[in-house]
Amino acid sequence: MNDPVSPADTLRRSLAAILDGLPPRQAAQAVDRLIANYRGTTPTNAPILRDRPDVAAYAAYRMPATFEAVHSALQAFATAVPDWTPAGHIDIGGGTGAATWAVTATWPGERSVTVLDWSEPALALGREIAAANPALHGARWQRSRIGAALTIESTDLVTVSYVLNELTATDRAALVDAAATAAQAVVIVEPGTPDGYTRVIEARDRLIDAGFRIAAPCPHSAACPIVPGEDWCHFSARVSRSSLHRQVKGGSLAYEDEKFAYVAATRLPVAPAPARVIRRPQIRKGQVLLDLCEADEHLTRRTITKRHGDLYKAARDADWGDAWPP
Repeated sequence: MNDPVSPADTLRRSLAAILDGLPPRQAAQAVDRLIANYRGTTPTNAPILRDRPDVAAYAAYRMPATFEAVHSALQAFATAVPDWTPAGHIDIGGGTGAATWAVTATWPGERSVTVLDWSEPALALGREIAAANPALHGARWQRSRIGAALTIESTDLVTVSYVLNELTATDRAALVDAAATAAQAVVIVEPGTPDGYTRVIEARDRLIDAGFRIAAPCPHSAACPIVPGEDWCHFSARVSRSSLHRQVKGGSLAYEDEKFAYVAATRLPVAPAPARVIRRPQIRKGQVLLDLCEADEHLTRRTITKRHGDLYKAARDADWGDAWPP
């Protein structure tokens, strides 16, 4: 019997089929403009994805990276809430639906799914791509203006990925508050930059004020111990590059690392990690250095040596973003 194809592989194949024949030069130009928008500091009040070429370029370049980042955040959340599976999911500003694929990879099976976005071309392509995923056949792709006026139906899980940067501060606050009112669980993902981390922390504070508990990445729901302006909390997800991806952005490596910041919060009972590895472990002769955010609200560097036995073996296998101890 053949092994089932993973959602990540299915997504890559579906993208390759739909985007076959896209002129790389046209895609590269669109990608450059989109990156300038996403990395900019001026919020927009109009869709960034304007037409089919924009959306195709976005899907080729950004959808696999968004999938891996959101999937990583959802896996950490699922570990903290192991006996829960969402029966409904609303993806706000979901574009072509990468987060919906990440949800199906985390919790297989069908559920009520709604993708809200203000770009009709993005929704249309997302619907096409989703045809390859049986769990998304019943999904609704709904055009909505993302901002303070957005109405969110009651659901189990709300995801908001790579959206907050596109909004004014007022709209960001209103969106997070609306998500907290509508859902049992909210997962927010932003770029792994200082500004992205700042937006995540602002959202985290609002979710806590609304009565949510932090499931991941933090091992507690108290204030973040990182001093603003001195550092920022972010993580990394490995992304396989397609041949089209390499054509669009160049480079010879078969992968890249997507840096992201996130918060996963819930009204459900939660068992967060005792500590979280917040930097890439440093492996030296006979020892491993782990930078940890711990449940006592402190940042700590721990040195694990061979004398620690099995814990040393676990430290050598530990990765950035993992719970500690495993």
